[in-house]
Amino acid sequence: MQLKQSNSLFKRAKVSMVGGVNSPVRAFNSVGGNPLFIDKGEGVYITDVDGNEYIDLIGSYGPLILGHAHPKVTSAVKAAVDKSFTYGASTLGEIELAELVKEAFPQMDKVRFVNSGTEAVLSAIRLARAFTKRDKIVKFAGCYHGHSDALLVAAGSGLMTLGIPGSAGVPSDAVKDTLIAKYNNIESVKAIIEKYGDEIAAIFIEPVAGNMGVVVPEQEFMTQLREITKANGILLVVDEVMTGFRKKFGGAQDYFGIEADITCMGKVIGGGMPVGAYGAKAEIMDNVSPLGGVYQAGTLSGSPIAMACGLATLRELQNQDYDRADWMGKEIKKCLEEAAAKNGIDITVNQFGLMVNPFFTKETVRDFESASTTDTEKFSKFFWAMAENGLYIPPSQFEAWFLPIIMTDEELNKVKARIEKAFEAIS
Repeated sequence: MQLKQSNSLFKRAKVSMVGGVNSPVRAFNSVGGNPLFIDKGEGVYITDVDGNEYIDLIGSYGPLILGHAHPKVTSAVKAAVDKSFTYGASTLGEIELAELVKEAFPQMDKVRFVNSGTEAVLSAIRLARAFTKRDKIVKFAGCYHGHSDALLVAAGSGLMTLGIPGSAGVPSDAVKDTLIAKYNNIESVKAIIEKYGDEIAAIFIEPVAGNMGVVVPEQEFMTQLREITKANGILLVVDEVMTGFRKKFGGAQDYFGIEADITCMGKVIGGGMPVGAYGAKAEIMDNVSPLGGVYQAGTLSGSPIAMACGLATLRELQNQDYDRADWMGKEIKKCLEEAAAKNGIDITVNQFGLMVNPFFTKETVRDFESASTTDTEKFSKFFWAMAENGLYIPPSQFEAWFLPIIMTDEELNKVKARIEKAFEAIS
């Protein structure tokens, strides 16, 4: 695999950009070597600047569920661009996408579009505090909800990868009202509520954690979490930025039979453009300006280009076979397990619909602590073996793989064969 041009570009990038990147995981710190610079993508394939082709199992960390340059999505974006880039005014596309998002998440009456998942969660914190007139919030160790100060503690993903417990520049006052519970452990939640119950505005959770790898919660944990939040007047904020549209046309909360008080979204609903959103029943959402006192605004919120991209993506997803999508995820899981066993490598694979992640550990991975038992050095070797065999996966043990729903049987078989070769290379 020739990486001459990627290496040259990285050297150039480090002169003008912090670490040569605009998001930490792209620096490849956890897998070693220099980052790959991508030139183009089509369907399930991407090509780097050196001409190396890969089957993309990242999908830009989630948004590109339909693969790259999907004809219908591309056509919709081009049509929107031809009219103009942005108006700073209302458009029909905002209404149409809001209606389609509500169709997928019927527990919401109203939606507010923003520009990222981080912004959606930040806004949900403010809204929850205003609605409940309480200040404290609860998050789970290993769950990542963007880089807003209040939730940038015990977060997964880049913070796990880099071994950073929090972030410099976050004052203690910003997190003094953030309490940490243990994922998949309802007793830890009960203990916090017993001590601070009437001070807690909301509990934030990824319904399937995607930033400590893929960690699927136990049904009883989710059921009890919903019950005790209701019993104590605490809002349940479900962060579906990653999980939305991975297992069905809708959210993971539907799968677990719970209903969020506030839902946060991103990634897929923008189809590759910067979009986030939060939504809830009218009783809650009507507290947001201009109807209520919770101020939140954005010059590019509801961007006509982003709305066109998201709308075309969701309309196409309505035509997809989600039973097959889940089967495809299970096939990748099975292949990883069998290839690892064949080569004498310890592995645990978690999967939820189109989200998959292999952990290099014997442990059952069900929370932050068990995820941390993975052999990151082995993963580093695996990452490069996968790249050498034409598969592009996240350069971090603690990032989920996002499979493209459009993958054909032929492409799936290619992925399986290449996974087997990668395990043979590191055995």
